[in-house]
Amino acid sequence: MDRPVSAPHRFLLPTAIGLIVAGMLVLVVAWLQPDVTVTGVADGGSFTPAALRDVQITALTDPAEVEVLLDGAPAPVRRDGARFVLDASALPEGEHTLAVHSPDAAMPLPGSGTTIDFTVDATAPAVFVDPVPPAALQATAEVKGRVEGADELLVNGGPYELEDDGAFTLTEPAGSADVDLLARDEAGNTTEQKVPIPVQHPGMRAVHMTAQAWAAPSLREPVLQLAKEGAIDTVQLDIKDEDGVVGYTSQVPLAVEIGANKGYYDARAALDQLHAAGLRVVGRIVAFRDPVLGAASWRDGHPERLVQNANGTPYTSGYGQYAFTNFANPDVRAYNVALAEEAAALGFDEILYDYVRRPDGAISGMHFEGLTTTPEQSIADFLAETRPAVRKHGALLGACVFGIAATRPTQIAQDITLMAKYADYVAPMVYPSHWGRGEYGVANPESSPFDITARSLADFQKLTQGTGSSVIPWLQAFSLRVHYGATEVRAQIDAAESIGIRSFILWDPNCRYAQADALRPATQ
Repeated sequence: MDRPVSAPHRFLLPTAIGLIVAGMLVLVVAWLQPDVTVTGVADGGSFTPAALRDVQITALTDPAEVEVLLDGAPAPVRRDGARFVLDASALPEGEHTLAVHSPDAAMPLPGSGTTIDFTVDATAPAVFVDPVPPAALQATAEVKGRVEGADELLVNGGPYELEDDGAFTLTEPAGSADVDLLARDEAGNTTEQKVPIPVQHPGMRAVHMTAQAWAAPSLREPVLQLAKEGAIDTVQLDIKDEDGVVGYTSQVPLAVEIGANKGYYDARAALDQLHAAGLRVVGRIVAFRDPVLGAASWRDGHPERLVQNANGTPYTSGYGQYAFTNFANPDVRAYNVALAEEAAALGFDEILYDYVRRPDGAISGMHFEGLTTTPEQSIADFLAETRPAVRKHGALLGACVFGIAATRPTQIAQDITLMAKYADYVAPMVYPSHWGRGEYGVANPESSPFDITARSLADFQKLTQGTGSSVIPWLQAFSLRVHYGATEVRAQIDAAESIGIRSFILWDPNCRYAQADALRPATQ
């Protein structure tokens, strides 16, 4: 006769069954869970060599029983505790297989290993950009090109949808200085390119004026009279000169801190007067020859701001103890860029850097703290930093260069082709008095202003070709060993025009331009 099951025993059987089922689920999960974990590479993925330097393999079983194969051969792994670390960065481009076996003698399960097929891709995408034609500063610019081998294109940091063939067409706003492109492929290879946006320079017939000269009516009024006569259309007015003095009262903090401001003229009033006379205004900034900043930096414990001798003392180069500041120093660069941007915001139509170079002399005796590239590249990069800052205020950027830079770019770190990419014009100082005898086949350059000017400027035209940068020469309006009057000044202007250059800036350190006959209007 069956006996009824007591209440406690009625719950025992289901509980036991539940435990058995739970145990079986644990076994099934354990059976399904792979006992090998690989990080740093994934099946079917594409990777750069650099991304494969630290592939990590973790096995749940005894590491001594784990076998790691790379393309069928034992992989060069190292043990790191319970993990293996594989450096696969030396693999050639193409398809590869990583196999990890972790046998378990007691229970050989399907999860006791893994196989990963992957591709090594070390080839960066290619970016091709068509030449960008110069346009007016107020016009938009069109940048066209294509990329090859890229999955995405970033334009100024934002995504851009490529055409099926990799082509792109960008319309950049008026005043853009450049556009940054970054192409990236599936593996993560990238190619970056900064594309300068050239602007067509409107041309100028200009004379140089120091801040003190502009403040003196006896020097200012004759220049304004030249403008009334149509002899000039532009005035170059100093912002910061060779002494490191800022001609107006700048609000740039470092200029205030080091006492660079002299306030010789009111910038707003000067600009209003010049613009009312129909003149463009070029603000000249002497960049790296700056004894005010140099002396203050040395005094205040910033020797890195100066060009130094090998022993750490300031490099003089015959210009004075603290004359040359270090073009590679971020503070020095930022100071000059801040002055340039302030002037552009005030209304200067152009910013023209002078002494945008290293000191002349043997570079072996100079030390530029913080320099990580060539001096020539660093100078060009400085221009690239400046141009967006002035372009956004509607101003152009120029760079004064030595005449010898066309044939000797490393002598003062002025590589014309590099600089021209990021300057709207280069202004070579081709004063006949500054050339040595025999240069460009001219026996006595100072007595042959036409020949030496035409021949030297032809080199600058070749070096700037295709960059979108104009050539606007400094011409000699002063006498040294040979008297320079209207005939000699006109000979230089004619020489420039003979090779297609119709712009110029006259230099007289005394700012007295008595050669008015040479400055006949361009329409005559």
